[in-house]
Amino acid sequence: QVQLVESGGGLVQAGGSLRLSCAASGSISGVYPMGWYRQVPGGQRVFVARIFSSTITDYVDTVKGRFTISRDNNKNTAYLQMNSLKPEDTAVYYCHLRRDMDEYWGQGTQVTVSS
Repeated sequence: QVQLVESGGGLVQAGGSLRLSCAASGSISGVYPMGWYRQVPGGQRVFVARIFSSTITDYVDTVKGRFTISRDNNKNTAYLQMNSLKPEDTAVYYCHLRRDMDEYWGQGTQVTVSS
């Protein structure tokens, strides 16, 4: 059993910044890959960023250079620093954790970027 609790979403103007947090709790005995995905109404949930360790990260091309994913292993928490936000970044953002053959999702947090 793993629970993911997200925070940090909100309304921001284009060009602004937000930092999302995802705190993992439960049966976590090691460091597992964590990531962020986003979904718009009527659309698919798509990959945004993931982190395999403190140094190994991956991003979708549309956010590369603007978003930074990081983690604090002592707190079992992942972060997504989002800078230079664009209206097309508007979506519900979901935290994701993979543990062996299991995967877990957060409840989602709304990010709205106004023009």
